[in-house]
Amino acid sequence: MPSPLIAITMGDPAGIGPEIIVKALGERKVFAQCRPVVLGDEVILSYTTRWLKASVTIKRIEGPEQGVFKPGILNLIPLTDLSPEEVPVGTPQQKGGEAAYRYIERGVELAQAGVVDALVTAPISKEALNAAGHPFPGHTELLAKMTGSKGQVMMLAGPTLRVALVTTHLPLRAVPAFLSRERIKRTIETTSQWLKDYWGIKFPRLAVTGLNPHAGEGGLFGSEEQEVIAPAIEGCRQGGITVDGPLPADSLFFHAASGKYDAVVAMYHDQGLIPLKLLHFRDGVNITLGLPIIRTSVDHGTGYDIAGQGVADPTSLINAILMAANMAMTKMSQLKRG
Repeated sequence: MPSPLIAITMGDPAGIGPEIIVKALGERKVFAQCRPVVLGDEVILSYTTRWLKASVTIKRIEGPEQGVFKPGILNLIPLTDLSPEEVPVGTPQQKGGEAAYRYIERGVELAQAGVVDALVTAPISKEALNAAGHPFPGHTELLAKMTGSKGQVMMLAGPTLRVALVTTHLPLRAVPAFLSRERIKRTIETTSQWLKDYWGIKFPRLAVTGLNPHAGEGGLFGSEEQEVIAPAIEGCRQGGITVDGPLPADSLFFHAASGKYDAVVAMYHDQGLIPLKLLHFRDGVNITLGLPIIRTSVDHGTGYDIAGQGVADPTSLINAILMAANMAMTKMSQLKRG
């Protein structure tokens, strides 16, 4: 099979997205596993290659079929015509938010049409996105809207730990009321199915955290485990899923990182992402499960504080590209066998 075609969105033009893309597409291991195409801005990327003094040539194309796929070639489908003065480095701007939205929009169109096999997104600014009139708290919610999906799940993954979240960008005080048996059950089911479909794990082993300290300690520290989380887990077990819980989060992540489980389902954002980023701060990947397309991303933000300094680490983006390529190959192989 030919290597997968991967669309990479440039993200916020004023952030580190352009820099990490230029750096990533100078790596041989990226081209060894996929055919990357960037959706972005030619002026911004050209400017970035110059100040980085990068050995990267930008090839302007209209579609992936025109690409030349070898290290040092940045195949670009240009969608905006910005200047560094319009989107100054390190500052969220309305124009930057609109540009980032357009890159994602085209990427989704290409992925849904089957023109590319997966979508990889560089970081965006929620402030700039909202200033441009797109009121979404992040990529996950925006992609769900664009694809008409419901029940999408945010997962972050690294070489030793995968964490899926039942809730994402919520105030902590709102989490207990937002949890429901159906939401937890759907998160477990989606995670299990994606581990089968896109990681090739035939019998995934999942673990689910409690919400409260010591998973509620039998109701002493809270009743959510008994009333909401445990019934959802039991429903999944009856459906044939191998899943343990609810388990105390303070010890669960040690066992998961040691290889006992293929993924952890956590109740809220920081509960799951603090241990994930402790282990995988540089090499973690953000994945949106439950979409009709494959989508991965970096697990960091726009990096406004270091943008334009040449110090941005492209490791997370490289891993996001490679993970998207591996997921696409796994799915393609399964479809071929089926």
